[in-house]
Amino acid sequence: MEKHGMSWSSVLVLCGLLPLIAQAGKEMPKLSNKKLCADDECSHPILIARALQDYYPQDCRFIPLRQGQLVYVFAMLKDHGNLFWAGSVQGSYYGEQEARLGHFPSSVVEETHALMPADVEVKTTKWDFYCY
Repeated sequence: MEKHGMSWSSVLVLCGLLPLIAQAGKEMPKLSNKKLCADDECSHPILIARALQDYYPQDCRFIPLRQGQLVYVFAMLKDHGNLFWAGSVQGSYYGEQEARLGHFPSSVVEETHALMPADVEVKTTKWDFYCY
C-alpha cells in the first residue's frame, strides 16, 4: 500500500470520515418562497436588532440568541406574515465565537438601528434553508 503513496492509516482515516462527509448537510423545508433584502444577493444588513429574550432553535435552520445579543438582519422572509428574519450573531466580545448565520422569529428581537431599506424582493432557494 505504501508504494502507491497512501498508508493504511490514511485509508482508515478516510474510511472513518466518509460517513461524516456523506451526512455533512441536509435539505430542510423552506420557511418562505420570498425574502426582502437590501440588495439582490442579501449581502448588506438592513438593520441591527437586539434579542429581547433567549431563543433556543427548533432545528439547524435557526440560530440561538441570548437576551441582549445584537443581531445583524440581512433578510425578512416575506410569506407567513414576516414571522422569520435571517441574520448573523457573534459573541459578546470579538473572537468569542464565529459569526453564525441563520433564521429566528422576528418576535424575539427589537429593531435598534435601521441601516438600509428592505425593498428588494428575492426568491429563496433550497440553500437558504440547508443545514450543514
